[in-house]
Amino acid sequence: MATASDLEKLQKLAALVRYYILASTTRAGSGHPTSSLSAVELLVSLMFGGFFRYDPDNPGHPNNDRLIFSKGHASPLLYALWVAAGRLDGQEFIDTYRRLGSPLEGHPTVAFPYVEAATGSLGQGLSIGVGMALNAKYLDKLPYITYVLLGDSEMAEGSQWEALAIAAHYRLDNLVGILDVNRLGQRGETMFGHSLEAYGRRIQAFGWETMLVDGHSFPEILKAYREVGQVADKPTMIIAKTIKGKGISFLEDKNGWHGKALKPEELEQALKELGEIDLSVRGELPKPEDRRPSRPAPGPAAEPDYPPAVPVATRTAYGRALKRLYPAFPDIVSLDGEVSNSTMAEIFAQAYPERFFEMYIAEQNMVGAALGLARRGRLPFVSTFAAFLTRAFDQIRMSQYSEPNLKFVGSHAGVSIGEDGPSQMGLEDLAMFRTLLNSVVLYPADALATERLVEEAARHPGIVYLRTTRSPTPILYSPEEAFPIGGCKVLRQSSRDAVTVVTAGITLFEALKAYDELQREGILIRVVDLYSIKPLDQAALEAAARETRAVITVEDHYAEGGLGEAVKSVLAATPTPVFSLAVRKKPLSGTPEELLDYEEISWQAIVARVKSLI
Repeated sequence: MATASDLEKLQKLAALVRYYILASTTRAGSGHPTSSLSAVELLVSLMFGGFFRYDPDNPGHPNNDRLIFSKGHASPLLYALWVAAGRLDGQEFIDTYRRLGSPLEGHPTVAFPYVEAATGSLGQGLSIGVGMALNAKYLDKLPYITYVLLGDSEMAEGSQWEALAIAAHYRLDNLVGILDVNRLGQRGETMFGHSLEAYGRRIQAFGWETMLVDGHSFPEILKAYREVGQVADKPTMIIAKTIKGKGISFLEDKNGWHGKALKPEELEQALKELGEIDLSVRGELPKPEDRRPSRPAPGPAAEPDYPPAVPVATRTAYGRALKRLYPAFPDIVSLDGEVSNSTMAEIFAQAYPERFFEMYIAEQNMVGAALGLARRGRLPFVSTFAAFLTRAFDQIRMSQYSEPNLKFVGSHAGVSIGEDGPSQMGLEDLAMFRTLLNSVVLYPADALATERLVEEAARHPGIVYLRTTRSPTPILYSPEEAFPIGGCKVLRQSSRDAVTVVTAGITLFEALKAYDELQREGILIRVVDLYSIKPLDQAALEAAARETRAVITVEDHYAEGGLGEAVKSVLAATPTPVFSLAVRKKPLSGTPEELLDYEEISWQAIVARVKSLI
């Protein structure tokens, strides 16, 4: 039980934190002070009440407890807590918050060393916490706890309920949500206002332990944190009734103050209400046990082996590659959205079931959990149909700001999947992943290229997208071929080439058929396998543009943002014209051959376009 002196110190720390929340946002002229003020007691209790085990000298310690601000707009609270912990200079916080070049950004990013993952797009922090809790419970087997601060407004996001469901499924008793129910969102009251019972019923129904508390009562909050350690086999949600703007009378529970900083004269009035602030008071963090996981050292991986005469789908090669490469990359984990028997991640899952996490048809949570795993040092490969990754684009977009080592694999891409029709056809995925800063986008055509590119993806630090194909394709390459990121393969070439055809994946085989047909007619073309779409081989493309009279790109993807636009972007300064064959009609059901022809990306369409240019 907390003593009177303990409670007095927590009160002083709370006042200190409120001071820095208000002073920093006023100095910046922007921010979210009221959203931060509501959660002060909840977080001061956690960090300085003896519960949050953390070595601030070693933020990367594998057994540190983790704290994620899903309500990332409450960043003033996060930074103020680290001032109170003696790890951030208070004046630096006031002077540099939200300033260009400062790690104290408006929403948390990993530029600040005590941030676990970038947040601010609501509804994502709990999924990240799921990934970190999965790592602790099932992989590292360490006792650290992951805490996630949630806002009541973001509980309207479907991704939250995806995370709630999967956390209960995996019995994550090392995951604690802290729900700040302050009633007011950006424009008025939230869906359930101050009804803690409404949140409690719903969250309990998802299989969580729930604790309802007064979010400004230190005794109640401390009691809840003590009881968290007694909950077994299920995650816990502390549901706290709080007051937005707590501590300042003219802000408390008042609509219209969301995202607004106080003016200097209002700050002066607010600080009078806070009373005397002890700027010297500091809280202490108990350190975790110095326990570290046992992780195997990398070893050799077998070489890929495919009979040259037997076609293999690149999706199958992906699953085989992941299994083959695990000894060389022992941090690999696989997450799949209940389609592993189609993406062929099941090959890895059958070999290493303890490294595979079934995330069911909940792609947003799957990506968030993968980010959490990546931030704890794992090497996640996330797979589903390419079309379904679009559901999680906000999570994918946000992940880039956490600088993760994270891999995505989209199968069943393009109209070439055939009769299933447009709902299953990934036709936007190349564009989507090309937009990410410093991303890598790969599109292999055969099994051996896939094997090598999965290996390149595992070796490359950062976000990589690999596109795979449903139908079996012939073996084009030998096991000795290298496929460096940023390269390409020129498969047909002569000094008399009239036109260059640049393509990748399934349409590479259409281009080769077109080559054979045109050669019979005495027309020679250059055929380039642009397996690396980002970055791409600019030198090879510029050489082809110089040496042939036109470039034709062919892709089983919409014209906007795909391979064609990538090629055009690097050849814009050359006089050689670039023509694009891409999916331009609303897709239909049909055989792969019928659909390639219908969309004018088949070998016949390539032949016709080449002839029109010579």
